[in-house]
Amino acid sequence: MDAVQQHIDKLYKEHFGKLVALLLYNFRDMDPGNAEDFVQDAFSAALTNWRLQGIPDNASGWIYTVCRNKALNQLKKNKRIQPFDVTVNHETTGPAFSERLPGDPQLILLFSCAHPDLSPKEQLVITLKYVINLKVAAIAKVLGMTIDGADKLLVRARQKIKTGKILFEAPHPSALQPRLPIVHKIIYLVFNEGYKTSWGKELIREELCEEALLLNQSLMDAGLANKDTTALHALMLFNSARFVSRFGSSGELLELEKQDRSTWNTDLIQLGCQFLRQSQDARLSSYHLEAAIACLHCTATSFAATDWKMIADLYARLLQQQPNPFASLNYAIALYHAKQPQACFSILNELLRNPFMAGYYLLNYTAGKLYKLQGQPQLAKQFLEKALLQTNAGKEKDSIREMLDKPDHTTV
Repeated sequence: MDAVQQHIDKLYKEHFGKLVALLLYNFRDMDPGNAEDFVQDAFSAALTNWRLQGIPDNASGWIYTVCRNKALNQLKKNKRIQPFDVTVNHETTGPAFSERLPGDPQLILLFSCAHPDLSPKEQLVITLKYVINLKVAAIAKVLGMTIDGADKLLVRARQKIKTGKILFEAPHPSALQPRLPIVHKIIYLVFNEGYKTSWGKELIREELCEEALLLNQSLMDAGLANKDTTALHALMLFNSARFVSRFGSSGELLELEKQDRSTWNTDLIQLGCQFLRQSQDARLSSYHLEAAIACLHCTATSFAATDWKMIADLYARLLQQQPNPFASLNYAIALYHAKQPQACFSILNELLRNPFMAGYYLLNYTAGKLYKLQGQPQLAKQFLEKALLQTNAGKEKDSIREMLDKPDHTTV
C-alpha cells in the first residue's frame, strides 16, 4: 500500500461520517444515500489526483470541496443550470473542516445518533456508520448480520433521517442531558461489540473498544458527563486491561481461569479504580455494578482468590435493575464458585427452559462444564454434546471437545 492510499484510508476513518454530516447540514434536502455517494466519489478522486499532484496541505478541506461541488452540480443539473467546475481551486475554496460545525463534530454526531425517534438498533448502526466510520461489510460482521441485512437496516435509518430531518443537526442544549442515557448505551454497545467478538486477531476488535473509550472521554472533556459516564469509563478500562489475555496463540477465546494475569495491563486497572472511586453516587447504575464486578476480577490475585460471593451479590443487584438472561448466566457461574451449587443449577435450569437460551451454546457448555465438576458425567456429556451442535466455530468446537475428553472430578 503506497503512502497516498495510507493517508486516504486514515482520512476516511477519521472524517467519512463528519463529511456526510456536513453535506446534510449544508444541503438540508439532500438524501443521506446521495451524500454518502458524493463523499465516496470525493475519496476516489483524491486517490487519483493526489498520486499525480501530491497530498494538499488541507486534505480534509480538499475532499470537502469536492463533495460540495459534486452536490452543487447535482442540484444545478436538476435545475438545468451550468455545472460548477469541480476541478478548480479545491484547496483554496474548501473551508477548514473544523470551522463547519460548532463544537466537536463527532459529539454532535453522537448525540444526533441518539435521537429518540430511532430504534436502539438504528442508533447503533448509524453510529457505527457515521461516527465510527465502518463500512457496511464491517458493520455486518460486528453485529453478526448478513451484509444485505445491515444494508437494509441502514436504508431504514436513512429514510427516517430524510423524512424526519432528525440527524446531523446539533441538538438543542436542552436535549443533551435527556439523550445522555442513550449515548451511554450506544457507547456501551460499541465497546461490547468490539470486546465480545472472536475474530482471531483482527484489529477492528480493539479499534471499536478504543473508539468507545475516546467517545466517552469526549463526553467528560466537554463537561457533559455525569456519574454514570465515569462508571462506564471505569468498566471499559477494566475490560480493556484484560483484552490481550482473552485470546490464545491461535486466536481462540480463553476462559477467565485460563488467562495469563501477568499480561493484564496494571496501569489501566489502576486508572479504572480511580474512575470507579470518582463515580461513587447514592444511586448505583448498571454501569456502577458492572464496573464493580470487573474491578473485583481485575484486582484478584488469582481465579480461586476472587471474591465470588461479592460478585454474585453484585449480579443479583444488577438483575434487579435489568433482568437479562446473559447476566443471569454469569450470576449462576458466580454462585457456583461462591460455593452455592444448588442456587446455580436452579438458575441454569430456568434458563434452559427459555427456548432462545436453550439454543445458546455457551449456556449448554457452562451447564456441561459445571455438571462435570459436580461429578455427573452423563449430564455433562448431554449438555456438552448439545453445545457442540450449536456452534460452527472451529475454536469453540475444540474447547467443547477438550471438555468432553477431560476426566471427571478434575479442575476445569
